[in-house]
Amino acid sequence: MISASLTLQEQHLNSLRELLLTTDGKERAAYVLCGKAVINTDPWDGQPHQKFISYEVIPVPEDEIVSFSAKHITWKTDSFVRALQVAQAKNLTLAVFHSHPEGLGEFSIQDDTNEPDLIQLAQNRNGSDTQILSVILTPDGNLIGRILVSSQEVIFLRMIRVIGQKIRLHYPNRGLGVSPPAFQRQALAFGEALNQDLSMLRVGVVGCGGTGSAIAMLLPKMGFRNIALFDKDIVEDTNLNRLHGTRQPDADAMSPKVEVVARSLVELGLGVQVRTYQAWIGEADCRDPLKACDVIFCCTDDHTGRLMLNRFAYYYATPVFDMGLAIEVSQEETPNFQALDGRVTVLAPAPGHTCLLCREVINPVAARDEALKRSNPDEYERRKAEAYVIGEGNPSPAVVLFTTEVAIMAIQELVHRLQGFRGEDGAASHRVRKFHLTTDRKPAAISNPNCPVCGTVGVQWWGRGDVVPFLNLVE
Repeated sequence: MISASLTLQEQHLNSLRELLLTTDGKERAAYVLCGKAVINTDPWDGQPHQKFISYEVIPVPEDEIVSFSAKHITWKTDSFVRALQVAQAKNLTLAVFHSHPEGLGEFSIQDDTNEPDLIQLAQNRNGSDTQILSVILTPDGNLIGRILVSSQEVIFLRMIRVIGQKIRLHYPNRGLGVSPPAFQRQALAFGEALNQDLSMLRVGVVGCGGTGSAIAMLLPKMGFRNIALFDKDIVEDTNLNRLHGTRQPDADAMSPKVEVVARSLVELGLGVQVRTYQAWIGEADCRDPLKACDVIFCCTDDHTGRLMLNRFAYYYATPVFDMGLAIEVSQEETPNFQALDGRVTVLAPAPGHTCLLCREVINPVAARDEALKRSNPDEYERRKAEAYVIGEGNPSPAVVLFTTEVAIMAIQELVHRLQGFRGEDGAASHRVRKFHLTTDRKPAAISNPNCPVCGTVGVQWWGRGDVVPFLNLVE
């Protein structure tokens, strides 16, 4: 059976609150145009899933409201038809939001009576396969939604996510769960709701090296249960000092990193469901698993993969926590640290979340060369010999103490955005920890207006979801 969910960009929810939660205590309504991610097979339940993503908010004009009270609202269909026209022209899905000023946290009898007419009108105009989302917003901020499939069929949304400076989850019975014994002391610190939220999230870890394996090992111990691991590489002797969960026999057998890390997670006995993908993240087979994730940790040094995830975060409104460790030492017999910087950058379609291109974290030239090496290794070697591409050079320094702490920094940032333990202004879209100076810095960055990801040019793609070609990238 198909399931569905909705992701709201935080700025869109703020607009909806202003439009719908008015001081007169009467119901209000608005439209939201939504992009969509079609997931043919969810990695964790094996079922198809539709993930809708808010793209644009459209008010219902005041002069089209026919009548309204604390318990109902009716308005002319003119604006609804106009919104349907725009949705069809842009290949988007229309959502109808309305408020319940008295706080009713479920669909009312009036809703059940009116909505069959809405979906019938929509299908008469846009086609029989047209779907409409219907979502309720209550004064306490709760969100409840369903998809109108036909005048007789509805599908309730499995989850509604709000993504921005904060991450808020809305799903049935949230806050009513009881933590398993292993997590009860964590609940004493953060509350039962956080443990329940973590258990609901689907999390992707891209790269299972020093930071990625540390992330993966920490996730089940925090209460995450649904994890996807992506890495094409195998375990080697040089990995053993910093890859969590690996053993010498794994290096001897040249075992895939994803399988070794997955084995360690399952052996913890904490009920985790791990899905593994021994593939480069840009391969088509990784798209469904990526789209199924609610949160992604990017732990790869691959510039091409980062370039793709950099776009993915904004197109699909899926927070990507990108991280890295830069170590520079002098060439003396006893090296001195010139840089020892751990970095966590949060990518999301929200103000202040400048992308990796504009922060100059990604090297487009290196990304080009990596793509050439994958697609045409002989040509890559020829150009490398002629100094037309960047060679691999010497390996970078790596120390497990610091790769592990960078992983902890990233998980802490996610937990703060879910629970708020740092206070109202505690989120950081870009944090650099200078380990040798024991200081944290949060360098600001301005988006290039012409940036196709986070600039004025790129905003038009925030929340678009599936497009052809994928992420508008040349295939």
